[in-house]
Amino acid sequence: MPITRRRFLNSLCRTALVLPLQEVLRLARPALARDGGQTAPPQKPAGAARETYAAQARPAPKGTPSPVTGTPLGVQFVDVAKEAGLNVETIFGGEHHNKYLLETTGCGAAFFDYDQDDWVDIFLVNGWRLEGFPQGHEPVCHLFKNNRDGTFTDVTLKAGLARSGWGQACCVGDYNNDGWNDLFVSYYGQNALFRNNGNGTFTEVTREAGLLQDRLRWNSGCAFLDYDRDGHLDLFVGNYIDLDLKTAPLPEDANCTYKGIQVACGPPGLQGGKNLLYHNNGDGTFTDVSDKGGMGTALGTYALGVVAADFDNTGWPNIYVANDSTAATYYVNQQDGAFKDQAVEAGVAYSPDGKPQAGMGVSAGDYNRDGLLDIVKTNFAGDTDSLYLNLGEGSFDDRTYQAGLGMNTRLLGWGVSFLDIDNDGWPDILIANGHVYPEVDGTEVDAPYAERKYLYRNLRNGQFEDASLLGGSGITTPARARGFAVGDYDNDGDLDAVVNCVNALPQLLRCDTTLHRNWIKIRVVGTRSNRSGIGARVKVVAQTGTPLLSAKPGSPLAQIDEVRSSNGYFSAGDLRLHFGLGDAGKVDLVEIRWPSGAVDMLTNLDVNRLYVIEEGGKILKSEAFPTTR
Repeated sequence: MPITRRRFLNSLCRTALVLPLQEVLRLARPALARDGGQTAPPQKPAGAARETYAAQARPAPKGTPSPVTGTPLGVQFVDVAKEAGLNVETIFGGEHHNKYLLETTGCGAAFFDYDQDDWVDIFLVNGWRLEGFPQGHEPVCHLFKNNRDGTFTDVTLKAGLARSGWGQACCVGDYNNDGWNDLFVSYYGQNALFRNNGNGTFTEVTREAGLLQDRLRWNSGCAFLDYDRDGHLDLFVGNYIDLDLKTAPLPEDANCTYKGIQVACGPPGLQGGKNLLYHNNGDGTFTDVSDKGGMGTALGTYALGVVAADFDNTGWPNIYVANDSTAATYYVNQQDGAFKDQAVEAGVAYSPDGKPQAGMGVSAGDYNRDGLLDIVKTNFAGDTDSLYLNLGEGSFDDRTYQAGLGMNTRLLGWGVSFLDIDNDGWPDILIANGHVYPEVDGTEVDAPYAERKYLYRNLRNGQFEDASLLGGSGITTPARARGFAVGDYDNDGDLDAVVNCVNALPQLLRCDTTLHRNWIKIRVVGTRSNRSGIGARVKVVAQTGTPLLSAKPGSPLAQIDEVRSSNGYFSAGDLRLHFGLGDAGKVDLVEIRWPSGAVDMLTNLDVNRLYVIEEGGKILKSEAFPTTR
């Protein structure tokens, strides 16, 4: 295996080797030469509160010119939240000043088809404030039913989901295999599992399911996954820090500052939380198997965003965790009921310069269409976001600069997702930004609290183009964004996003396109596998008339994706997988590799339709929506 700058620097971290900078550079010189000599030496952290230090900006290599560069984007995102009826503000911490770190993280969102009509509904996690609220006026989470006409109706009370507290993340999956997707919400405090009753209502079954916790925890990102492939969804819950407000340091007492501004303390210096793994017993209950499952092997702590996926193509799901202010965690499934953190060995623990980063959100997708799932991670202001190319055999390479994501360091990323915005079959990247400290508003030392988004167009040659300023007002309008979910809420064949903001109304970013490209959606239903099909790998092959859409001239358009219960930062996307097809008039092949190990193949499918496919290859539904353009 070739030595790269990442593997060399990570080997130093792994062995706790401490050398003078000159000696590090001397030893690294051969590896740096093979890497083009572009690696900057590690720098010393700034050390204030959560303050990170920026990687030195290096221009992305020119590479092979792409035929996409300079062409019109053909896509505009417009915020239609108010017109759609998403009119409830998310409450989270102080609006202008935060005492504690707890007030900064914000909440997630979900495109969640709770009534199984294939029109995705919206769930928004809500938060709290330190001073509390009068009885009857507490903020609660909200469920909005899709009216199938571009609008939504708040059905929270009817559905039984009006729970209050310091809400964090949500993830979706049918944990009891009754055919209805359930909802898990993590909290600072006690988490909540809501069983879908199949009649538009939910019942909280946290206690009955064995998910009550024995002490106060700051639970963060979550994911349903069938880690042992027994057909029942297990549950991973990240933990951020062990925080007790009675003893937590105050900014003025601990002199916590960010660029000279007094801000909430942490997380450096605070005790990191312990990640949790729950095994599904198959009878509606879970057992905490965190110790047996290897959750304590992680190098880092301070867990935030979580994604579970089969990154090494073994058929077994792994777990990647974005950690704040420390090394990321990559739990590799040992296929015996346990996981082992191999982030350092895999090359996904640190920045290209071998330093820990303040990770927030994470998403998986095959951006270069080689059949391997890659990783994109958002980080703190002053640093780049991270793009890891999957090299296979358990190894990744940091392509942040080569791919063109290294040019942006000013804004602070939270929600993130690979998504095909223009239906050309190549995953693009959307990132929701917003500063962590409201105190920066009115100063000139940093970006404002509300920030615009990043939109990166895939140039189909391993590089991305920053198309943020071309993506419409939904991208360029500043927002206090945290989590967001991706899905086609209006079933018009392009992907939209719902954004949960801090102390503000949410955003509903409708994608409007003039490109008229084709697509296909696949929803899977497990039988031997878990009913939601989480972990199913879907491959779609189609022949296009445009050679540039394919990996090689004259080759078919082949792409993969996996069904996942969570994505980005604290959020859950549409469980229906969406594949852009360009000008392909037919889908030659849909291959589904189920968690059970079964493989189904369907051929000669129509484009611009949703297919619901049951394990065994049976098509339960084939639908073209009336609003499809």
